[in-house]
Amino acid sequence: MPTTVGTENNVADLVRNLITLEYDAIAAYDSSIKRLDNAEYRQQIEVFRRDHEDHVQELGRIADSMGIDKPMEGDMKQWLTTGKVALADLGGDDAILKAMKTNEDDTVAAYQQALDNSLSDAELRPVIEKGLADERRHRTGMESAHD
Repeated sequence: MPTTVGTENNVADLVRNLITLEYDAIAAYDSSIKRLDNAEYRQQIEVFRRDHEDHVQELGRIADSMGIDKPMEGDMKQWLTTGKVALADLGGDDAILKAMKTNEDDTVAAYQQALDNSLSDAELRPVIEKGLADERRHRTGMESAHD
């Protein structure tokens, strides 16, 4: 199911939903790190996870500057992102990376939609652009690791 994150009609919802998306991603990364056997894969996943933490910090800074109540955790989608990883564990490291790649597909789509959203103003746009670049790099990393 395609994500609707990034298509919001007001900036508060856009920022809140991006933060929630990042918390969901962090949970999926935590789940992957616990399950991966390959130390090199785990190390790369940990680097990507830190990027998501950075995104939470940057988006949180924007939320604070705009007086937006920011979420402090993920939502129900977290069950989907971590569930994919848990099921993929049955197939080993390659399956886990493929599951994470599908999670990154959603995150890339959300950031692209947010970038295309007219609500992305001068303060928000650079954060979204960096987030999109990071998410594309993560997705490429997942693809190349399991190929």
